[in-house]
Amino acid sequence: MKPFLLQSVTTPRPFAVRPVATTTNAATLRSLLFVLATLATLSSCAGSRPTTLGAEEGKLAPCPPSPNCVFSQDQDPSHFVLPLRLAVPSAQGWAAARATVAATARVHIVTESNDYLHAECQSSLLGFVDDLELQLRAEDAVIEIRSASRLGYSDMGVNGRRVEDLRSELQKLGVVLR
Repeated sequence: MKPFLLQSVTTPRPFAVRPVATTTNAATLRSLLFVLATLATLSSCAGSRPTTLGAEEGKLAPCPPSPNCVFSQDQDPSHFVLPLRLAVPSAQGWAAARATVAATARVHIVTESNDYLHAECQSSLLGFVDDLELQLRAEDAVIEIRSASRLGYSDMGVNGRRVEDLRSELQKLGVVLR
């Protein structure tokens, strides 16, 4: 029979921490700073409020050359949308349009009067802010409409869909002609 030999057994220390190379620490720090900078940038997607908002000489501001704006008074066919033609008295149509805009998710009315409304519309994913403007022309039973992105070049059709969604809701209510 062979003799039993005791071997020296080392037990691992619990929660032993191995030193990490300094380059890994620097890379981790750079990655963390990049993520924080990206988040800070994305959280500030509101942009500043344009100074051209509001009606001057009976008209809203024209769209910029970029394709991220639609407007019922624009001469450029790439930006043009039909105005909202009212099927009801102007005061009733204006009240319904205001209520519909106010009831829309992520929309905040900033300015309103008897014939003008400005609302900020925030996207759900990154918080981009677009400006929606309505101007009532009571004598013509028409609401002129403009929706424009504050940032970026293309809006992937968001502003056009916003206007058509508003039109659709008002048509369901019998406020706007088809």
